[in-house]
Amino acid sequence: MTDHVALYRKYRPEAFKDVRNQDHIVSVLEGAVNKGNIPHALLFTGSRGTGKTTVARIFAHAIGAKDVDIYEIDGASNRKIEHARELLEQVHTHPYESPYKVYIIDEVHMLTKEAFNALLKTLEEPPEYVVFILATTEQDKVLDTIISRCQVFQFRAPGRDVLRDTVLSVAKKEKFKLDAEAADLIATAADGSFRDALGVTQKVIMASDGDKASVDEVAHIVGAPKTALLLNLISALHEKDVEKGLQVVQDAVDAHVDMKLFVRLLLERVRAIILARHTKNDEVLSGYSEEEQKLFGEYAKDLKSPIHSHLLLRLLSASAETGKTYLSHLPLELAVVELCAPK
Repeated sequence: MTDHVALYRKYRPEAFKDVRNQDHIVSVLEGAVNKGNIPHALLFTGSRGTGKTTVARIFAHAIGAKDVDIYEIDGASNRKIEHARELLEQVHTHPYESPYKVYIIDEVHMLTKEAFNALLKTLEEPPEYVVFILATTEQDKVLDTIISRCQVFQFRAPGRDVLRDTVLSVAKKEKFKLDAEAADLIATAADGSFRDALGVTQKVIMASDGDKASVDEVAHIVGAPKTALLLNLISALHEKDVEKGLQVVQDAVDAHVDMKLFVRLLLERVRAIILARHTKNDEVLSGYSEEEQKLFGEYAKDLKSPIHSHLLLRLLSASAETGKTYLSHLPLELAVVELCAPK
């Protein structure tokens, strides 16, 4: 059973061979290490929980930096010009025990313009023993002059299958039983983040009375809707029944369903119906329950069904706005009204 150590820390990759889903980055970094051609400024960019700081630490150790010569800095709390000046003063002292001093600056986009400009001077002519690894979830907020002096690596968000396999692997190591459907729900809730996937897994393990958890137990913990709610809303959209659709949304609110997750699961199912209608790929619906496959198959064959690309686009718009308003369900309610109410 899991202990007090966070699972994402306990199972954090410690070598390049353990890194998942980032082969395009690992191969380049390993090549640089093997050839001794070490870049002095790297920019790791990508969504949260994709392994940017983890790979930064692995790379630092791979080039021979000991922990005493690896400095991790949070750009959000060390964003001012005075922080940058302190850092740049330290840069010119030699490493204690290693061939390199490595500075890992996380969320580097949070630095002020003045701090960026101070950092730029060092990036232009860094001491030969210094390596900067900058990490960000928002590359567009990093100055172009900084980016141009870095080797840029784009981290990929892991797909649901990768996250599901990771969850199942960690659960097994923790001697906890999860079936594929429960692991898949955790992967969906994690939304492309290894860290979030293991965080949810730990919640499930902690909340369980025994050594296993059903998909319904996982759904309760992550705030996922029951399948019936999703099917009822899809039926309302198909029938253009605005009253039924609004009632389903309210039922989801009353059940304390995570609205972002609800909309994401709805989008997946609407997409599956559209793909089933326009492709010959039988695998499109294979991941759903027997009840869902039957209903989605019927809607896919109905060429007059209002479940089409325009409806999906409207739901995508609602998804982008979900969580940004005081009432998290308001964007979905508006979409239901627009899509179902008589013109």
